[in-house]
Amino acid sequence: MKRIVYREWRLAPRRYWALLASLAAVAGVGGLAFWYMEHQGHWVTGMNNEVVWGLPHIFAVFLIVAASGALNIASIGTVFGKSTYQSLGRFSALLAVALLIGGLMVLVLDLGRPDRLIVAMTSYNFRSIFAWNVILYSGFVAIVIAYLVTMVDRGFRGYYKAAGTLAFVWRLLLTTGTGSIFGFIVARQAYDTAVLAPMFIVMSFLYGLAIFMLVLIFAFAQDQRTLGPYIINRLKGLMSIFIAAVLLFILIYFLTKLYGAQNYDLVSFYLVSGGRYTLAFWFGWVILGLLAPFGILFHPVHGRDRRWIAGACGLVVLGGLASIYVIVIGGQAFPMPIFPGKTILESGFHDGVGGQIAAYAPSMPEFLLGLGGVAVALIITAVGVRALQFLPESLADKDVDPHAAVKA
Repeated sequence: MKRIVYREWRLAPRRYWALLASLAAVAGVGGLAFWYMEHQGHWVTGMNNEVVWGLPHIFAVFLIVAASGALNIASIGTVFGKSTYQSLGRFSALLAVALLIGGLMVLVLDLGRPDRLIVAMTSYNFRSIFAWNVILYSGFVAIVIAYLVTMVDRGFRGYYKAAGTLAFVWRLLLTTGTGSIFGFIVARQAYDTAVLAPMFIVMSFLYGLAIFMLVLIFAFAQDQRTLGPYIINRLKGLMSIFIAAVLLFILIYFLTKLYGAQNYDLVSFYLVSGGRYTLAFWFGWVILGLLAPFGILFHPVHGRDRRWIAGACGLVVLGGLASIYVIVIGGQAFPMPIFPGKTILESGFHDGVGGQIAAYAPSMPEFLLGLGGVAVALIITAVGVRALQFLPESLADKDVDPHAAVKA
């Protein structure tokens, strides 16, 4: 491999500022949506007493999970010594921090009382998984920034391996904590399983890689930098492995639930009779988000076309949003048994009444707030690559393929 040279993103100023203005406009609309919901109250959203985590949480959880996965590229280069991926380490770390900040912004603004965040940051209940995640999220940002310093400053190069290993372990803990938020909620049948923790880890690998590849392909194409087929094929191969792993964990999840007879109705709800949730599961998550990209990546023609590969990444992202929707919203919509084995005759909150599926229709302010978080993550990324040297000047095969000389 040749020595990798890093340069700022040299997109034409007019196009760069147009891109930044567009993203800022989306983020601004998201801010207005938050202001509207904050001043009017959550009655203007589709959330209710049964579905208390709505569409903004879908975007927030997706971005947080993807942040961990985006750092996977840097981890492969540092922890496992794969020189090909070390050239992408800086950009991987930047994108990971950007995605986490975007996701946390949505999460905080959707709490209803974001001004009370200081309470959550100063008063910890260590028996709560939410308290753990406050530490995991803030620690992730600090550790990844320190990891970045070891990449760019030769004076700290001796700490590169240690910082990368710590970041690798911490991001696994972070995604485990995010999955455990749901896995520890024993009152909800859809959530109550330890399988969700490793399942979220595997999902993070896939969704973070898909976003990483989309942004990388876009950035190199706009700046007319060389992105050789070798690195694309390596990333594409990783994605196919992660797709297969997610499919495996979906199977494990439902087999785990089917082991208990009390969960038969839940499995039927997800797979057969859940209406929009069944549709989101089969068409949005499995077919659109997993099987279709898998087919594209292994297609003899389309699998070599960069536009089709980018399309596969886009489908994975859409499928990822559908997966979080199915897990988070679907898990709340399924009736919660307040008194297992008993029939509730009356409930002011309609919990478990008649086995009815909870009604939830996302509102436009919720969608705009979530979209604003995505825009914030992309703004941080765009400013970062423009101001600092995060992107390699070239990722041609002769620069990143360790066997290029032998092949030649």
